[in-house]
Amino acid sequence: MSSSFQDLRTASRHLLKSPGFVVTSVLMLALTIGATTAIFSVVEAVLLRPLSFPQSDRLMVVSDVLSGVDMPTNGNVGVTPIDIRNYTRDTHSFSNLGGYERTGFELSGVGDPARVSATRMTSGVFAALAVRPLLGRFFSPQEDEQHEPVTVISYRTWRSRFHGDPGVLGTKLLLDRQPYVVVGVMPHDFEFPLVPGVLNRTELWIPMSFDLQELSVREASNWSYEMVGRLKPGITATQALADVTRVAAETVRNYPPSMAEFKMHPVVKALHEETVEQARPLVRTLFLAVMVVLLIACANLTGLLLVRAIRRRREVAVRLALGARAATILWQEILESLMLSVTGGMVGLLLAAVALRLGLRLLPDTLPRTAEIGLDWVVVGFALGLAIATGVVCGLAPAFAALRTSVDEALKEGGRTGTSDAFHTRLRSGLVVAEIAVSLVLLATSGLLLRSFEKMREVDLGFRPDHTLTAAYSLLQTQYATQATVDAFNSELQKRLQQQPGVKSVGLTSGLPVAGGKGTIGFVAEGFVTPRGSSFDTGTMILVEGDYFQTMGIPLVRGRWFTQADKPDGQLVVVVNRKLAEQSWPGQDPIGKRLRFGTASLKTPWATVVGEVTDVKDGSPDLPTKQQFYLPVKQAKEMAGEMGSPADLYGNRGYITLRSALPPEEMENVLRATVRSIDPLLPLNHVESMERIISDSETPRRFNTMFISSFAVMASLLAVLGIYGVIAFSVALRVHEMAIRMALGSQRLGIIRLVVMSGAKLAAAGCVIGLAGAFAALRSLRSFLFGVSAFDPWVLTFASSLLLLLALIASLLPACRAAFVDLTQALRSE
Repeated sequence: MSSSFQDLRTASRHLLKSPGFVVTSVLMLALTIGATTAIFSVVEAVLLRPLSFPQSDRLMVVSDVLSGVDMPTNGNVGVTPIDIRNYTRDTHSFSNLGGYERTGFELSGVGDPARVSATRMTSGVFAALAVRPLLGRFFSPQEDEQHEPVTVISYRTWRSRFHGDPGVLGTKLLLDRQPYVVVGVMPHDFEFPLVPGVLNRTELWIPMSFDLQELSVREASNWSYEMVGRLKPGITATQALADVTRVAAETVRNYPPSMAEFKMHPVVKALHEETVEQARPLVRTLFLAVMVVLLIACANLTGLLLVRAIRRRREVAVRLALGARAATILWQEILESLMLSVTGGMVGLLLAAVALRLGLRLLPDTLPRTAEIGLDWVVVGFALGLAIATGVVCGLAPAFAALRTSVDEALKEGGRTGTSDAFHTRLRSGLVVAEIAVSLVLLATSGLLLRSFEKMREVDLGFRPDHTLTAAYSLLQTQYATQATVDAFNSELQKRLQQQPGVKSVGLTSGLPVAGGKGTIGFVAEGFVTPRGSSFDTGTMILVEGDYFQTMGIPLVRGRWFTQADKPDGQLVVVVNRKLAEQSWPGQDPIGKRLRFGTASLKTPWATVVGEVTDVKDGSPDLPTKQQFYLPVKQAKEMAGEMGSPADLYGNRGYITLRSALPPEEMENVLRATVRSIDPLLPLNHVESMERIISDSETPRRFNTMFISSFAVMASLLAVLGIYGVIAFSVALRVHEMAIRMALGSQRLGIIRLVVMSGAKLAAAGCVIGLAGAFAALRSLRSFLFGVSAFDPWVLTFASSLLLLLALIASLLPACRAAFVDLTQALRSE
């Protein structure tokens, strides 16, 4: 113990003699270890940590994969109500299995009315998750089958709406203005479904309670539901898949004739895998980038320690001459490196905690489980382990370099500066070349993402987002039970909004541009045969009312808009986008052409194309444009034909769009007040400008670009610091040589050129290696790029040129110091 304490005292004393070196090293490691720890906390929470359910590896997702039809999600579309019934009833591989559907309700009766996220699910879901409520109980299978109005609420809702009242059980709240009894409260850390985004977290759960319509043949193609189950002991996912496939085959045999072309097979995979699948590429890329920065920092620290070891070689020689063991000197060098790295790691932990507190809100909504991100013991252990590993690795090279010290030569040099041996020079230069190479890869990656982001920003969205305010609304079927009452509300809303000062136009729609989430529906275009041989095509259907096209600034290519004359008993009309027109009737004028919903076997009515508009981006600007068709709300029921039901309502939910002469933010209160004047209890959700919606759609790509660019800047600065350190130390060793050169007639400019060229050679070698590495590494970046090649010559040239320029600048300071050295003092020092 006393020996270890003595070693620490000795190492501390040595380090305190060089405070500048210590501060530089600790800050460099603190920044890189802190950044690595912060990103690892995301990796650990999102990818590595098991789900917060007992034996979560036994939890499986069951879903259907469709083929024979163009689906927007590679065919993996979920399950239908009939699937939920059949899989739950007829499979034997799950101890518990249940289905669920994400939905929303107007919550009132406690606090201000609001639209909240909710989940309908069968009782088997809670049983499969094997969790316990904080208070009360779950709803039973009998309550599910008997359509009992009961609900389990989230911890957040319990605290915000009921102020944590322990007597909440039995209390009634209103969901869509119907009373539901609270029977349970979930723990604060419970979250299900595990969907990305903070705004999507479920606030309450109610029984699925399928009605006869949902279980009818008509709903056989409604794949908007999901399933989760727990495997029985001893049953594998492969065995469960065979079991589910058997049941699916029977389900497919009972499909209606209209679905004859659908080919379906089920999949069974781990819930954890399903949850993190989309987030994995992004999180891995971030972690790889920050690890590269850490490696550069390690190379820099190794270089600084190597320089320190060379400066102390006379001291080492004396100790060896006096009988010190090589192992003692080796341990002393590593111990000093460990003290630096552990101190840097501790400071880095504090920086990581601050970064997570400030930066979690910057994470894109595509990441799941963001509420679980934090500095738990696993992350803290990782940070400390990383600091220790960094200290050992960085200390090895200087330690062995110190042992290579020749006692005779070091003692003969006396006080002279001397020069380091070729091994030391090659090692320092090799570290810098490696730093430049990996920095170039990161810098090129950053450049490609920046160009890709700019390309995305330049995409023509197909509409004008300026001065446009939007809001989501949903009319309750209990109050607006008929199409006439829905139409009356929509008509009155548009009329009152049009009368408000500053309002230019108003429209209603079932889906907003860029926001995504709109459903895909099959259609048949007259005279067109799909290349796949299928009897129908797919596109995005959008219901509109009022002056929607004018409000959104969607240009009309040809034909006309919808008018008041387009009534339910008149000619059915539709407006198509350019892509649908060109694909269905290539080289022809689409005006007057006809299309209808469904498949060829369905007898739905034909609608006539009366207008063609530009292609409007349905999701993120970097996603492919889809076929789109618009139809007036008043004709939707007639166009649905046998695909619809007499009980269906159209226009009872969607978005209000308002174009004004004033900034959208100034119209928010006007919009809310107008809605309240018609229905005082109707809440509006997501009241925001179209420009904000576009900005939100760009968040994932902006996040990627911002973080990779920040890592690239850090890496480049560290690499430049490495070049500066190597050149500065080289100049310090060659001061006497430079003085002799100038004494013999060399010009100062020649000395500057000589030193700068040394740095340029290192940078050039690093760039050559980095370009080779970039060609190998950037292939994996293609999925993150839009409109830019992974090997864009302009980006690679710019990144190389920038690093060369920075290297020249880093070399210039020590070069000037060498060129303007005091000759008399330099020569006398020898």
